[in-house]
Parts: sequence; structure tokens; C-alpha cells
Amino acid sequence: MTGGHKDEPSDGRSGGPIDFDRLDVIYDRLATDERFARVNEHPKFAPDRLVCVYDRCFYPESVQVARLAVVWFENGDFSLHYHEQHHDGEFDHRWDRHPSSHNARDHVHPGPEAPTPGEDTSYPADWRDILSMVLSEIENRQRAFWIDD
Repeated sequence: MTGGHKDEPSDGRSGGPIDFDRLDVIYDRLATDERFARVNEHPKFAPDRLVCVYDRCFYPESVQVARLAVVWFENGDFSLHYHEQHHDGEFDHRWDRHPSSHNARDHVHPGPEAPTPGEDTSYPADWRDILSMVLSEIENRQRAFWIDD
């Protein structure tokens, strides 16, 4: 994933450029994680992100695909977007840290529709703690699919 991207402009959600070095580290951590079928670096539809596609074994048949898109900025801002495509609809949930006219800098757009405005929240300072928190929340959602009512 390395290579001359550091000076590229951000997508407008943050005041800083994309932190491709941080994305490299996240890629190295998640590319060998068995929960993902694949981790795509800079896909054509999102060249400033990592897109982590979850293994289907974590989901019932009704979920066609689930993925986590990760973008990080050099100033510490980020957006982590979890998406599920279902036979009968979609589920979206987004964790964000960026300047916003609709929320505080730290906010979440909760599922199933990830509405704007979202809900103000606070995140840990360390990016590793943020990533762990998000992955744990997604894991809790995955477990909920298999709990009988």
C-alpha cells in the first residue's frame, strides 16, 4: 500500500491529508485476521481507504456481504464505515472524528441507517483503541445474529 500518496488531498471530511502510513499499519494488522475474507487496499471506488470484507461464516444467509471501510487522516481524524448488504435492505453504522456542522468532532452515526446528524460521543486518543472498540462493536452485532429470541 505504500507509495507516494502522502501528499494527496483528503476527501473533505477532515482538515488533514490521508494518513497512508497509518493505513499501511492497519492493513498489515487486518490482512492476516481470519475474520476477513479479504482486505482491499485503495479499491477503485474508494482509493483513500482500506475496505475489509468480512468472511460470510459470521453471518446468516440473509446477509450477502459485510464490510468495514477505514480512512484515517494525519491530524487524527477518521471515519470507519460498517456496511451490510441484506437480501431485503442495508445496514450502515459509522464512527467518525472530524470537524462537523451537525455534531461534535467525535460522533457516531448509528445503524441501521447511519443518520445525519449522528450522536455526539467520545473516542480514545490512541488509534489502536479506536480500531479495537469498533471491531468489538461489530463482533457484538455478528453474535446477535445467532442468538435465539
